[in-house]
Amino acid sequence: MDNCRAADYASVMRQIVFDTETTGLDPLSGHRIIEIGCVEIINLMPTGKVFHQYINPEREVPEEATRIHGLTDAFLKDHPPFNAIARDFLDFIGDAKLIAHNADFDMRFLNWELENIGLKKIPMTRTIDTLKIARSRFPGSPNSLDALCKRLGVDNSSRTKHGALLDSEILAEVYLELMGGKQAGMELVQEKAAKPEKSGQKTKRAPRSFPPSEEELEAHKKFISELKEPIWLSEPRI
Repeated sequence: MDNCRAADYASVMRQIVFDTETTGLDPLSGHRIIEIGCVEIINLMPTGKVFHQYINPEREVPEEATRIHGLTDAFLKDHPPFNAIARDFLDFIGDAKLIAHNADFDMRFLNWELENIGLKKIPMTRTIDTLKIARSRFPGSPNSLDALCKRLGVDNSSRTKHGALLDSEILAEVYLELMGGKQAGMELVQEKAAKPEKSGQKTKRAPRSFPPSEEELEAHKKFISELKEPIWLSEPRI
């Protein structure tokens, strides 16, 4: 494989799970992004590479928003504004697919911030929405991030408040479970390799490593005694 094709393959398989925290619900009402967290996945495996940045929204953070994520004006005032971190963020995500839970919300804010500083918006075709995946798989069930963690066995005990990086790390695990688990590809390969190559070939079961107990023997006898006309006592047919 030449360098060009190798680069294309890596690009296709690279995905970024991301989340944002904001001052409110609508950028058109003057609300801004105050935190971005990203987690890199390649071939459905986390690489350990992350992007994380707190952002000065250059406006006050409403008290009701602070109750959700814990971020205050006093904390954020010493962090850079969005235009100072935009290039680093764009360099990190590259041309990878972007995965978010309720992607419409995060992308609306992200594209407003980008457009506000004269940069191109990111097309929604680059996004994968885990909320839509979950609603398709579990119709009629709660599909919040916490609900999915409980359903899929993902540990979210450290999630006492919303946080962009922590939520991205948790969402990455949820996404991998929605896709069949972290080792889904390997399991499929192993399963395929374990199947007999020829039809009709039987797989031998390993012999039992311990004798049946007295209780099991008695239960078996009782079961046999209750059978009506067992086939092994019937006259053979010619």
